[in-house]
Amino acid sequence: MPRFSKRSLDALSTCDPRLQMVCHLVIQHFDFTVLEGYRNEEDQNKAFEAGLSQLKYPHSKHNSIPARAVCIAPYPVDWKKKLEFVYLAGYMMMAAGLLGVKLKWGGDWNKNMHISDERFLDLGHFELEDD
Repeated sequence: MPRFSKRSLDALSTCDPRLQMVCHLVIQHFDFTVLEGYRNEEDQNKAFEAGLSQLKYPHSKHNSIPARAVCIAPYPVDWKKKLEFVYLAGYMMMAAGLLGVKLKWGGDWNKNMHISDERFLDLGHFELEDD
């Protein structure tokens, strides 16, 4: 059974407990790594400048404590294997549904189950929907 590395656990520990629950359920069935939870001002603005985020600090859900967003990737990480990210997203969304967590995926921001209509794809990004 897959399990998180210490680095993944450290990053996940900065996230809202609901995101932690979803990730802990998924890791039992799909091997992935946690890249980021909380982002400070410097890291968020670097992500924005690099085109990896659409938002400057403090407007990302990564910028709250605990973070209301998490970035993950299938393990081992291969950014070219986009379908693996889509497959992982299916696990994440199913786990969130089972746990009653309202989650939004960066591959389907409008939640219409089509990634072809998205202008900004962030396939490893998951965030809590506003309550």
